[in-house]
Amino acid sequence: MVAAAAIWFGAAISASLAQSRPESPSKHEPQAPAPQAAKPPAEVGKHEADSGATLDRLFARLAQAKDDDEAAGITRQIERRWMQSGSDTADLLMGRAVVALAAGDQPLAVELLDRVVTIRPAWAEAWNKRATVFTLMGDQQRAVADIQKTLSLEPRHFGALSGLGTIFSANDDDKHALDAYRRALAINPFLDAVKERVKRLEPDVDGRDL
Repeated sequence: MVAAAAIWFGAAISASLAQSRPESPSKHEPQAPAPQAAKPPAEVGKHEADSGATLDRLFARLAQAKDDDEAAGITRQIERRWMQSGSDTADLLMGRAVVALAAGDQPLAVELLDRVVTIRPAWAEAWNKRATVFTLMGDQQRAVADIQKTLSLEPRHFGALSGLGTIFSANDDDKHALDAYRRALAINPFLDAVKERVKRLEPDVDGRDL
């Protein structure tokens, strides 16, 4: 289960590390960043509106991508946008959580992400990252709950849908796994690993052509 989940989420972790490389966190007591003045509601709302408009444009371009290279570039832009919360404090904690996860300190990563979702409960990527950690820890119930929260905030999150498919597949629920994978491909048809899983599942779920 853990190995399968790592395949799906490893790329997301690597991309996140490229975005932020803060100092390595302590394994004993994570230090929260110094308190900062909360952004005015109007400023937060403007960030969310701008981010949403940018994502809309990127997804429109992704739907019209002509080849894998073009789609890969657009996908990276989407993932970078997902990693921007609009809160410096939340972004810093997210970066530390990603570093902790890459170092194998999953409990610390969860603790940091607990703080992130408290600060920015409408940040879909924070819930998705915590789902990643829960999946790697084998806590499928909490992973699925966080994936559902992610998708309620960002229904186009193909990474969360792929992760959901992985969990279903690990539990031999091929029907729901195939459905999740197909939903991910409907949003981003250039996910080669997901396409391979769909090909393997379709004959058993849909039946072989006679």
